[in-house]
Amino acid sequence: MRIVIAGGGTGGHLYPGIALAEEMIRREPDTEVIFIGTERGIEAKVIPREGFIIKFIPSEGFVGKSTIKKARSVYLFLKGLKESYRYLEEIKPDIVVGSGGYASFAPLVGAWLLSIPTLILEQNTVPGRANRILGHIAKLICITYQESMARFPRSKVYLTGNPVRGRLLKGSRTSALRLFSLREDLFTVFVFGGSSGASAINRAEVDALQHMLEFKDRIQFLHQTGEKDYEFVRDSYRSYGFKGTVAPYIFQMPEAYAIADLVISRAGATTIAEVCATGKPSVLIPYPHAAGNHQEVNAEKLQSLGATVMIRDAELTGKRLADEIKRFYSDRGFRESMGRRAVGFGRPEAVKRIADIVVSLVSPDSPGRSGIKKQAEKNREVFI
Repeated sequence: MRIVIAGGGTGGHLYPGIALAEEMIRREPDTEVIFIGTERGIEAKVIPREGFIIKFIPSEGFVGKSTIKKARSVYLFLKGLKESYRYLEEIKPDIVVGSGGYASFAPLVGAWLLSIPTLILEQNTVPGRANRILGHIAKLICITYQESMARFPRSKVYLTGNPVRGRLLKGSRTSALRLFSLREDLFTVFVFGGSSGASAINRAEVDALQHMLEFKDRIQFLHQTGEKDYEFVRDSYRSYGFKGTVAPYIFQMPEAYAIADLVISRAGATTIAEVCATGKPSVLIPYPHAAGNHQEVNAEKLQSLGATVMIRDAELTGKRLADEIKRFYSDRGFRESMGRRAVGFGRPEAVKRIADIVVSLVSPDSPGRSGIKKQAEKNREVFI
């Protein structure tokens, strides 16, 4: 089987595609997976490290741009469509999967023009414009939240959950201690704001340090900052005397989750899926400018179940963040209860369900197809 996975830009749109690629290869080692993305997205750094082939197309976002930038976006789409069409004619994939983001738009349209089966993955409660449009031409759509159903043709939708890489659950704490130069006897807070970092979280975390000085011999930090804030954050930890490791980007996420006693992050759908799959207590700080405010919707749902603490960006201060860190550190029962609730919210089987659907699209007469359809109908009945 030959699969093309298109999308990226951010980790939230890239890692579900990688999870699916790994699952398909696990099932059938001869499966060939090729990614399509942009040179400016995170996929340009991550995909080669993961050992997959990636082809680049020109593409830029459209929503929220000036008139001139929208015109440029349309021009790049047409250029990207031409290149995608040529790639797909050359590659001749059995299926094209869109994992989200503007980089998925042209390849999915190209696949539709070539009559190649298509599947899209929607991670968020509020689908982005690209996926809403693609929903009309895709064969099937896999969604994470039932709220997304109303935005797509109902007959195409499967409620699967957001795929998480299997190896994310196999991170070694012992390896993490060595890899990140951390101490076994200290409470570890893993801070990250998404694949590019989040300046608001970085600034709040730095400010929080002055409210936690009495804990600096008991708490250590693993902090992914993004490129822009790296030196500022690193120097701040040093000046306050806190132990830990600061990096612009962390590729070894299984180990990062394995070592974390508490996760502080944005509330993207993929981050939530990973936090729940690993059963980690968390403080989620939704990105306030996310389309349809979907990150706050994501976090509110988790908080209502006691599976996270949400702090809105407008309410984020160093003092508030420090108080939450100290509460998690001091109350082990609170941490453990939240971790159990997070696991209950997770869908670790999501990637297997999506892989089944891929097989059903490539081989319409496969024995498992009827079972997949029955499960999809069951999901619809339960969650609507």
